[in-house]
Amino acid sequence: MDTVVLPERESLKEDKIDPTLDLPGEIERLRRERKAVILAHYYQDGEIQDLADFVGDSLDLSRKAAATDAEVIVFCGVRFMGEVAKIVSPDKTVLIPDAEAGCSLEESCRPDAFRRFREEHPDHLAVTYINCSAEVKALSDVIVTSSNAESILAQLPNDRPVLFAPDRHLGSYLAKKSGRPMTLWPGSCIIHEQFSERELIKQKAHHPRALVAAHPECPEGILKHADLVGSTRAILDFVLTNEANEFIIATEPHIIHQMEKAAPHKTFIAAVGMDGSCDCARCPFMAKNTLEKIYLCLVNNAPRIELPEELRLAALKPLQRMLDMSVNVNVSPTAS
Repeated sequence: MDTVVLPERESLKEDKIDPTLDLPGEIERLRRERKAVILAHYYQDGEIQDLADFVGDSLDLSRKAAATDAEVIVFCGVRFMGEVAKIVSPDKTVLIPDAEAGCSLEESCRPDAFRRFREEHPDHLAVTYINCSAEVKALSDVIVTSSNAESILAQLPNDRPVLFAPDRHLGSYLAKKSGRPMTLWPGSCIIHEQFSERELIKQKAHHPRALVAAHPECPEGILKHADLVGSTRAILDFVLTNEANEFIIATEPHIIHQMEKAAPHKTFIAAVGMDGSCDCARCPFMAKNTLEKIYLCLVNNAPRIELPEELRLAALKPLQRMLDMSVNVNVSPTAS
């Protein structure tokens, strides 16, 4: 189901933007005029993080979307994040800079296939990672993020078997951490799968004092070398509070922008991929968002997230369950 309303044919296009325009200044003007709030994920370019009202991970930004009193939410991330904002804030206008900013995990778990997966396991609870479509959320019992998944699993009845989708690496990590067997959907993040255990070992040899912080979407071969496995927010907290001064970061490298701003005296090294390159770990979907597109979405009031009310209400139930079960998970947005 298409949940994005595209700009009208006569809307302002990127190639028609005045090249002398002060884009940050114009975005600020439009933000004030439209009573808008700009939310940005840690995986956005540094220039987008710097102009955002709030920067955070999926749980941070889900909470901020639910709590904001702004009339317009500009969600700089990927499409499913904008859908979450619209699900929890139906009366607000939710804009995304690029309608094509998708997610490999979302694409790996299509609603019809997930419905069959559920039907094959009728006695299971469906615990679904937030990186999925609104339709898949609507078919789930509870949504989780990498920040709160462990806590939410601990609150579920022990006598109910669990389905976990769509990230098999996160699911495997949680199963081992919790000791709770789970039936896993075979999806994965194209970015975190790029990291190479062999290359990480080389990096550790070149930087013997560096600690490794890794996202649980990484394969087990990476996680077993990590000093900290956690969400983007947990990784940021770890490197800022740990006494070490050198860190290897095994997640999308744009989070290093926040690290360098908060701790310029420390050294942060992006984990590399199988070819020894840093570039392969940059998310091509997150990279679709630009200052030009943020300006255009505010001018054109599109791309805009719109959801059928029946779908929104069905997807809201497991999301609200997540928010209710996450009240004691200690995370908060990082103001830029």
